[in-house]
Amino acid sequence: MQSGVKTLSAGGGASLCCLLLLWLIYSHLLREGQLAVGTCEIVMLNRDSSVPRRTIARQTARCACRRGQIAGTTRARPACVDARIVRSRQWCEMAPCLEGEVCSLLFNRSGWTCTKGSGRIKTVTPWAAAADFMHAFPSCSNLP
Repeated sequence: MQSGVKTLSAGGGASLCCLLLLWLIYSHLLREGQLAVGTCEIVMLNRDSSVPRRTIARQTARCACRRGQIAGTTRARPACVDARIVRSRQWCEMAPCLEGEVCSLLFNRSGWTCTKGSGRIKTVTPWAAAADFMHAFPSCSNLP
């Protein structure tokens, strides 16, 4: 009986040691400054309210997306989205607006608007670099 308890406690100690080692390796791989795959963070946000009743906001995000994905917007937050959406400029397929807002494409598909029932409208035009990126790296254009 006593040898069974010793074996059990030794096995538990070895398991704990193994978990600690795995946690150390994982935390080393996710050093400060690195993002986990499939996540985004806002690295810069500027707001200009100099014009009455109008706010111009510029946001830059950094994303670590999976293969076939690119940085986009979901629920008004940076997110990894299917690269096909950006390539085809079908922006509303990303679900970029908040709950209760309606997404509409701009007439030239250069962006989208999010409209609330109260009449408040947000117009979003993605940085031209997204389209330029797809042309500069044709291999990304062939992504599923």
